[in-house]
Amino acid sequence: MIEAEATARGIRTSAQKAGLVCALIRGKGVNQALATLQFTRKIIARELAKVLRSAVANAQQQEGFGGDVERLYVLACYANQGSSMKRVRPAPMGRAFRVTKRTAHLTVRVAERPLQIARVAEAGDAAARQVRGGAGTSVRGRKAAGETAPAKPPKARKTAKA
Repeated sequence: MIEAEATARGIRTSAQKAGLVCALIRGKGVNQALATLQFTRKIIARELAKVLRSAVANAQQQEGFGGDVERLYVLACYANQGSSMKRVRPAPMGRAFRVTKRTAHLTVRVAERPLQIARVAEAGDAAARQVRGGAGTSVRGRKAAGETAPAKPPKARKTAKA
């Protein structure tokens, strides 16, 4: 399984704001994550899309990559707090307020989903399921046998008093 990571350091936003956008794409496929970032109305989404594209490019450069970008998904996406720039803002009566301009380190890790090979069901398997499950005794047994649940009578409605 291929894993790749990309990090952007010192992005001018707070880690809390970036974390909200990171939560939107975590666990999604790469193409779906890029589409989500494209239509997200946050400025940090553009920066996060750059980091995601970089992580995909890093995965493509690794030896053993299958070449199918469709199989890549966002394994982890997080924003750590970076250094803060402290500035001074004039305040009334000769005082000064401190302004903290925060930065964040954005990290995106992508991984390749393993190939899922569908198991071919044999004719004997269906018969074994019916015998073992006791078809007709439970909901699962009825579904396996292709039966439907017995219809329930409709509930009586209460009428308004005159």
